[in-house]
Amino acid sequence: MIQTPPSFADTPDRPAGVDLLSEMLRAVRLTGSVFFNGSFTAPFRILSPKRFDERTPLARLQHISIFHLVAQGRCTFQTATGKRHDVGTGDLLLMPFTDAHTFGNGDAAETVSALDIVRPGPIEGMLTMNHGGGGEETRIVCGYLESSEFLFAPVFRTLPEALVEHTGDGKIGELLASTVGEILALVASATPGSQMMLGRLMEILFIEVLRRHIARLPSGSRGWLAAIKDPIVSRALQFIHADPGKRWTAESLARVAGSSRTVLAERFNALLGRPPIDYVTSWRIQLAAENLRGTDASIRKIAANVGYESEAAFNRAFKRVTGTTPGRWREGISPDPFAKNITTAGLAPTDG
Repeated sequence: MIQTPPSFADTPDRPAGVDLLSEMLRAVRLTGSVFFNGSFTAPFRILSPKRFDERTPLARLQHISIFHLVAQGRCTFQTATGKRHDVGTGDLLLMPFTDAHTFGNGDAAETVSALDIVRPGPIEGMLTMNHGGGGEETRIVCGYLESSEFLFAPVFRTLPEALVEHTGDGKIGELLASTVGEILALVASATPGSQMMLGRLMEILFIEVLRRHIARLPSGSRGWLAAIKDPIVSRALQFIHADPGKRWTAESLARVAGSSRTVLAERFNALLGRPPIDYVTSWRIQLAAENLRGTDASIRKIAANVGYESEAAFNRAFKRVTGTTPGRWREGISPDPFAKNITTAGLAPTDG
């Protein structure tokens, strides 16, 4: 049982301006756009693959999440685990980790693979599809988000396999509805420069869906998104993210969090499945991984910036967390991001 924390009265102020979700999303460098615009008539049932092959613009992408935006009509999505989600005009469905899934409307005689009927669209990098039995029309626009690094697990790994948002549900849906509307308008116009605008809008859409998901998390949820709502753990995380290179100890983290070592450790383990200092290491490696690929700084300088006194110690920590060396990571050689032997940053039980 988690103990009641002591008073915050004598603890340091929170570091100014630290938005944990924004910091994490900035570190994983999200990019995205729209890749599909399809029209379907009932009855139809389409199989969307887990992987995109060389025939599609998404073949080069590795770690992607998919948005399905319903521009018109209705359909049912069925995930790889068999769970069904009914959506209609204006709704969106986010799949944080793309797996094979189906979508359709009506009692179709067969399931058709999307790869067999997809065609190039009017905008470079976008596909189109027209298929179905001639009945009620459903129009779907699909977008993606890609993370440049696999250590994006703190945000993504604790999400459910699918998130559905009904954009017409009250004022809280206004930003989602307007963003979806802008995306659909850009796709319909197919004007020069659309892809850049679509990329920015997909990022806005993702952040707003995350914000809504966090706000709805029930008491007792676990994972990184639940942790940033906890008054003790979030306080410690803010200090870690504000100064990752500081020589943090269990005692100093407990002090800035306004907690005892025991309470802080309990809450970290309950929410994140790991001790506080283990999280410090993972966040340092996350930042280092980003700098190795995104800057020309030497490995020694990057190691010092994230709190390692020697390059050798940094190399050992980096390999322990990622499964590869800093040099090989910089060259673009990295292991399977979800291999069981990889200690992905922030890996924790599922939220919700």
